[in-house]
Amino acid sequence: MLVKDIMVRDVVTVSPLASLRDALKLMKDHDLKSLVVEQQTPHDAWGVVTYTNVLKTIVAEDGDIDLVNIYDVCAKPAISVGESLDVRHVARLMTDNGVKRVLVLHDNDLTGIVTMNDIVGTVMEMIE
Repeated sequence: MLVKDIMVRDVVTVSPLASLRDALKLMKDHDLKSLVVEQQTPHDAWGVVTYTNVLKTIVAEDGDIDLVNIYDVCAKPAISVGESLDVRHVARLMTDNGVKRVLVLHDNDLTGIVTMNDIVGTVMEMIE
C-alpha cells in the first residue's frame, strides 16, 4: 500500500504568524490535534504544530496565548514523504523519529498528511 492510498488530502493549515489562540480555534473548529504550518516563501519548509507544542507553550508562558506566534512553537521543517512511498517505510520513519504525523509533499508542494492513526486504521481494516 502506498502513501497516496491512505493520506488525508484536505489539510488544514495555519499561518506561521498566527497566534496560539488562532491555532487552537482552528483545531477546535476542525476537530484536529495538529495543523500544518504554511510556508512563508515558496522555498521555505513546511511545519507542524500539535496540541503538545501548544500545551507546553501555554505552561511556559503562564497561559498567555495571544503573545506567542505559531512560528515560535512549531516543528519546522516537518518530516515529509512522497506519495508513492510504501506505507511500511513511513511507519518505520515515524517510529524511528518518534513522530505521529508526516507531511506528503510533491516538489515541496503540500499534497496531504499521514498520521499514525491513518496507518493503524488501515492495518486494522486489513485484518478484519
